[in-house]
Amino acid sequence: MTGGLGSPAPLLKDGETVVLFDGTCKLCNGWAKFIIRHDRLHRIRLATVQSSQGQQLLAWAGLPTDHFNTIVLVATDRFFVRSDAMFEILARLPHPWPLLRGAKCVPLALRDRIYDKIALNRYRLFGRYDTSRTPMADHPQRFMNP
Repeated sequence: MTGGLGSPAPLLKDGETVVLFDGTCKLCNGWAKFIIRHDRLHRIRLATVQSSQGQQLLAWAGLPTDHFNTIVLVATDRFFVRSDAMFEILARLPHPWPLLRGAKCVPLALRDRIYDKIALNRYRLFGRYDTSRTPMADHPQRFMNP
């Protein structure tokens, strides 16, 4: 699912990209660490869905603010969820990661069905933290959260 709302997302500077992730999910934290490790140009900022910034961006996108089962990429006036968000993240990382976008040829319904299976079972498969956590940042502006 991709959304375009026409109005710029709150809290974002023009051209800025933010990935929202579940701070209590160990898999999601692993994905955030992956972004930090590979996004050497600092093109992607991060925020947990539990943070006030994450909550504002979820509300702007019309997404649930109390039940988190997807990663969200917000870019200026658009947002991407599920497998589309994953491909948008890969596109913003340096070589060789954008090459994985070739898997986008798999039909969206099948990609999102696989994504949903993992997302709905992520706590059971990978574990969960008792409270929201953020990985160690590689620079001071990596996270929107203060």
